[in-house]
Amino acid sequence: MNNTFNLQRLGLLIKRQWLEFGKIFLITVGVALGVIVTFYTFSLWDSLFGEKQLWNSNNIDLNFREPLFFIFGFLFITVISSSYFSHLGQKPKAVIDLMIPASTFEKFLTGVLFTTILSSLAFLLVFYLTDLAFVSKLRSLYPNARWTSSEVTDPVAVWIDSIRYFFVQHQLKEFKSLAVIVPFFITSIFLLGSIYFNRFHYIKTAVSIIIFSGVWFFIIYNSGRLLFEGKVSTNQSSNMEIDNPKVWAEIGMFCLILVLTAIIWRITYVRLKEKQV
Repeated sequence: MNNTFNLQRLGLLIKRQWLEFGKIFLITVGVALGVIVTFYTFSLWDSLFGEKQLWNSNNIDLNFREPLFFIFGFLFITVISSSYFSHLGQKPKAVIDLMIPASTFEKFLTGVLFTTILSSLAFLLVFYLTDLAFVSKLRSLYPNARWTSSEVTDPVAVWIDSIRYFFVQHQLKEFKSLAVIVPFFITSIFLLGSIYFNRFHYIKTAVSIIIFSGVWFFIIYNSGRLLFEGKVSTNQSSNMEIDNPKVWAEIGMFCLILVLTAIIWRITYVRLKEKQV
């Protein structure tokens, strides 16, 4: 039997972790569902339960969905990631973890599965179903037609879909790969924090990110100022033209985030291995 990776052993480990961590995971998903439903209910209360004759589809404000999706989605996946390896900071629970018949690599893969893949998919599913339910109700209550006219005497009915589903309204046409890799990068940081710190994992990780980001911005800003301050830019003609610059920018950003994620995962794996020792 391979001491590093065995598929059957990995499957048994995932089942065991689901019995233990799955309870926390499902409770967190339930809380997320409650929060999202509450936001939708309060934001659309007048549209759903107010006087219908005072409202039409063009008066319904759905702009609350974007900050709710990004801010609460960030909190959701980071809280789960920050709590996965937190038990290793407690000696009794750490001893139990050491007795699990699985390799360090298998434990690491299971952590990535729960904190990145399952957490992201769970939040997307919860948000999608909530948005589907509320927007479907709104679409049944209010017509998506508005009378517009180029002439006062000749109005023309123009179909305007002003009540759109969130994921229909925000279909990505560019930088789709970044939407896939960014959750991996974010959760990798907080997964590292869950095993690196013994207490207050989320707070310490968040503070570390703020400090690191501030230092990084300071270095980049001052380096750029020292290199380019006082210099005059000249436009030089070049025969080389870049086809699809957005595509190359997306590829470059994707590769950079992928490399950073791999580095953080490597550090997390080494730290987990040290904990096992």
